[in-house]
Amino acid sequence: MDIWNELTQLEKGGVPAALVTVIRTQGSTPREVGAKMIITMDGKISGTIGGSAVEALVIEKAKEAILKGKVLRVEYNLDDVEKASTGMICGGKMEFFIEPLKRFPRLYIFGGGHVGLALADMAAVLGYPHIVIDDRPEYTTSDRFPHALERHTGSFADLASRIEYVQPAYVIIVTRCHDTDLEVMRGVLGKPYEYLGMICSRKKRAEVFKILEEEGFSKEELGRVHAPIGLDIGSKTPAEIAISIMAEVIAEFQKERTTGR
Repeated sequence: MDIWNELTQLEKGGVPAALVTVIRTQGSTPREVGAKMIITMDGKISGTIGGSAVEALVIEKAKEAILKGKVLRVEYNLDDVEKASTGMICGGKMEFFIEPLKRFPRLYIFGGGHVGLALADMAAVLGYPHIVIDDRPEYTTSDRFPHALERHTGSFADLASRIEYVQPAYVIIVTRCHDTDLEVMRGVLGKPYEYLGMICSRKKRAEVFKILEEEGFSKEELGRVHAPIGLDIGSKTPAEIAISIMAEVIAEFQKERTTGR
């Protein structure tokens, strides 16, 4: 597979990984400027930047970059590296640019009804990994959601509070009624997420937020919630609502991607 295609697949799949590029060499080195290697968090590699001890050191630095979500530049004197590991002197210096991939959002769709179904279909077309959660078994089947990474059935309150939110997590609340929306909100607020949106009218938002404030949730926490969810395009049908939600998701993701906020 072409390295750029592989990067795209890893990014869309939400796989923690980093791209390493040789940006400067001096003296005798095993690879030239521009050589690239992909490293995933579990240690899988594609390509090479020269092998031997220096590559092992760079792999560990790449894992550090993935964990921190920050670009790293590292330089190694191959004399020192190889002498320490093999007793041999190879000469040369190499500098590497290590860039963690910006992973596509993982969508957590609470509600497997008409809107949730339309959302999942659209997410699949766009290549966004998604997880579907509902308290009704017939609404979380593999036939209904064939492209979902995971399908969970159970109490909204329980699942919202204990599910693992893989970052960047985009939580979308489109359950069948505001009581269950509220259950999800209670479970998600305080968890790590990049985006949280709830389907509702402005009137219902005020009612739900009032209840949550009385329960101790802060205005700052609630201020991060997109409610009503989606861009205002006058959507009416489930498909139109799904388009408005995905448009907002894409806009938020691109904003975060370009500004790093």
